Amino acid sequence: MIPKTSQRLDNLPPYAFAALGRRLEAMRAEGKDVIRLDVGSPDMPPPDPVIEKLIESARNPAHHGYSGYRGTPDFREACAEYYSRRFGVELNPDTEVLPCIGSKEGIANIALAFLEPGYVALVPDPAYPTYSRGAYLAGADVYYMPLLAENDFLPDLDAIPEDVLNRARLLWLNYPNNPTGAVADMDFLRKAVAFCREHGLLLCSDNPYADVTYDGYRAHSVLEVEGAKEVAVEFNSLSKLYNMAGWRIGMCVGNPDAVAALFQVKSNVDTGHFRAVLDAAALALRETDAEWIAARNAEYQKRRDLILAALPEIGLDARRPKAALYVWARVVDGDDKEYAERALNEALVSITPGSVYGRAGRGYIRFSLGTATDLVEEAMNRLRRWYK
Repeated sequence: MIPKTSQRLDNLPPYAFAALGRRLEAMRAEGKDVIRLDVGSPDMPPPDPVIEKLIESARNPAHHGYSGYRGTPDFREACAEYYSRRFGVELNPDTEVLPCIGSKEGIANIALAFLEPGYVALVPDPAYPTYSRGAYLAGADVYYMPLLAENDFLPDLDAIPEDVLNRARLLWLNYPNNPTGAVADMDFLRKAVAFCREHGLLLCSDNPYADVTYDGYRAHSVLEVEGAKEVAVEFNSLSKLYNMAGWRIGMCVGNPDAVAALFQVKSNVDTGHFRAVLDAAALALRETDAEWIAARNAEYQKRRDLILAALPEIGLDARRPKAALYVWARVVDGDDKEYAERALNEALVSITPGSVYGRAGRGYIRFSLGTATDLVEEAMNRLRRWYK
């Protein structure tokens, strides 16, 4: 017998992909050949020099102790150099950059730094679940901002009630967006920064797909907005930037007071990264060339186009995404959960029902591009045969 779990767990549903992973393991143990188009995990490796740097650093006997709560100065400097080169944003590596264990950990922990019972996090709907889960862990409330197709999947900030704004502390944005693939222009980002300044909010931008783009599109950082560092931090991750999802290395950058608050939480609950990962990540940020990124994105674009071409034949409809790792498809006639369940059981293709990401995701299906191109093609053919 153990004590009853805390009330925060009562308010915290199981993580959808953890449950799905267990189910797929059982199906494969039964001999069922399931193709996964659900989880957004890149299937291709990082650049070869990054892997070689990991090996070189790991062979150094001095690199196996604790690396420090704030990572290495070299990694923080590489993050600042990336933001300067990519977005024209200048960061102080000592006060405005903090390594995270991926970005998921930092996203959850910043809620512990700024939220408590009675406060509110403003969270998009649909959205990456950790934005709301972090708030629930902190005992705070969540106000969901619908992302609707008629508004290009951007939140209507002016529709947030005044009584909610009076209790709000964090505003979450994520562009290029998971799960919708939507993008935000500089006019919207300027409006968001001004909105947060007016209402005393910390703007938390989650930007891991900035370099996963198609058809010549170039994504922005919210920190490009003049004065954004006064009210904003941005989370980024090498998981999607350089196919390093399993390496668990990311960053929080921006407002130095917010970065310091996150550090106060993190330094009490984790002890930093393996030095070899930091060294390899610094090299990735500095030396991954545009040709490697373009070639990687071209492969994703092939997969995107294979999925888009099949949608009219399988009862789905979607906009052509300019960025991110997903196709967000509307179920033309039916229910997203039923559609995904039947696709899994009858076509052996695992896709994600949009309702996993929130109430406004109902009626949509998310396809991930993080599966080998030949398997994407086979999956779409299976869905064609099944849907007929």
